[in-house]
Amino acid sequence: MLENKGTNQYYITRQDSTESNARSYPRKFPFALAKASGSWVEDVEGNKYLDFLCGAGTLALGHNDPEVNRAMVELLTSGAPLHTLDLTTPVKDAFVDTVLRCLPKEMADTAKIQFCSPSGTDATDAALKLCKTATGRTSVIAFQGGYHGMGHGALACTGNLSAKSKINGLMPEVHFFPFPNSYRCPFGLGGEAGIEAACQFFERTLKDPESGIPKPAAVIIEPIQGEGGVIPAPVKFLQTIRRVTQELDIPMIVDEIQCGMGRSGKLFAFEYADIIPDVLLVSKAIGGSQPLSIVVYNKKLDVWQPGAHAGTFRGNQLAMKAGTVVLKRVSEPKFLADVVRKGELILSRLNSLKSRVSIIGDVRGKGLMVGTEFVNPRGTKDSLGSLPCSGEIAARVQQLCFENKLVVEKGGRNGSVMRCLCALNITDDDLNAALDIFEKAVLSVDAEYR
Repeated sequence: MLENKGTNQYYITRQDSTESNARSYPRKFPFALAKASGSWVEDVEGNKYLDFLCGAGTLALGHNDPEVNRAMVELLTSGAPLHTLDLTTPVKDAFVDTVLRCLPKEMADTAKIQFCSPSGTDATDAALKLCKTATGRTSVIAFQGGYHGMGHGALACTGNLSAKSKINGLMPEVHFFPFPNSYRCPFGLGGEAGIEAACQFFERTLKDPESGIPKPAAVIIEPIQGEGGVIPAPVKFLQTIRRVTQELDIPMIVDEIQCGMGRSGKLFAFEYADIIPDVLLVSKAIGGSQPLSIVVYNKKLDVWQPGAHAGTFRGNQLAMKAGTVVLKRVSEPKFLADVVRKGELILSRLNSLKSRVSIIGDVRGKGLMVGTEFVNPRGTKDSLGSLPCSGEIAARVQQLCFENKLVVEKGGRNGSVMRCLCALNITDDDLNAALDIFEKAVLSVDAEYR
C-alpha cells in the first residue's frame, strides 16, 4: 500500500528516520508546513494555525510579507550577486547605511559593523573574541537565566544547565551574576529591594579586590531575557551596569538578538534605559526572514587583524535586501507605538485571565515580547509567596493551544513560561483570536486543578 504524501504523519515519520535526535519543535508541533502568510501557517492537510512563534521572533513582519518578498524577487531577477563574502555591494552599502541611521546618534557616530556567519550564536562568539582581543583579558561576566546561543563560547555564557551539562570543555572563566526578577527574586527580596540588591551586588563585587573575579573582558546581558522566561531587566539595573562598566573600562555587550528590532516597542530594548552599550548583537529579524547576524561596536574596540573573525556566508545579499525593508518599517515611530499598544492589550487580557485562574503566577514583558509563567497551585509557596513553577502545566496548555490551531512556545525555568513572539504587524483580529484560544486552553487546564 502506497503511503499518503498528503498527510502530516508521512513527513513526520520521514523526518524522524532521517534527522538528528536534537530536533525539538517537531516534537511539540507534529505537522508539515506547506504555506504561510502573515500570522498564519498551513500544513499539508490544509489545517491553518495562528503562528505565535514566528521563527523564534525572526519574522518581525510575519510570513511572506509582500514588500519584503518584492525586494528579494527584485534582487533575484536583477543579476546582482547573491554571495559576496565580505566584499561590498550597493545592497550591502544601503543596508549598512540603514542600520547606522536607525541607531541612537551617539552610538552611530562611533559605530563599526562586523558581519558574521548568519546566526546569533556566531555574533556572540565574535563579540567575545573582539572584547578579549581589545582588552587583553580573559574572563566574562554573564547573568543567570541568560541565553546567548549554542556555540561553545555562547553556550558558556548561557544560564540554562540542561544544554550545558553533557558538554565538556566550554569556554572557561565565565562568572554568573544574579538577574533581577521580582517574582522569583534571586535574593528572596522582590520588588525594588531585589533590584537594589542586584545593583549593589554587581557594583560591589566588581570593585572588590577580594572578589576572586579578575577584571573581565566583557559583561554580556539581554535587556529582556527571552529563553530565560521573558524577564525585562529593570532600567536601574541596566543603568548601573553601564555606569560601573564605564567606570572600570569594561566593554558592555547588549544581546538584542531576540528582544531587538522593535519587539519591545522600541527598536532596541536598551533604549528604555537611555544607555549606549559598547557592543550590540543583532540577528533573527535583522535579515528580514533570511539568515543574517551583525555585531555593532564602538570603533575603539576595532583592534583585531584582517580575518580575525570570518564566515563564508557573512555576505548574504538577500538578507541585507530584505533586512533593509524590515529595518525601515519597524523603526517608524507609528509602527513602534502600535507594538506598544498591542502589547498593552495582551498584558491587559492576560492579567485579567490571571485573576480568574490558579495556574498563572506571573505575567510580564514589554511590547510584543510577553511571558506567562505557569505555577502548580498545589505546591508550597516560597518566601515571597510565589508558587513553584510548572513546566508540566505549561506543556499541557501548549498542547491544547496546538490542538486548537495556535502555535506558541515555552521557555523559562523548567519550561514553565509561555512566550508571545508573534509578528509585530499582527492584526487586532488575529491577536484577539489567538488570545481567545490561549484563554480557552488555560481555563480548561485550570479546571483540572480546582
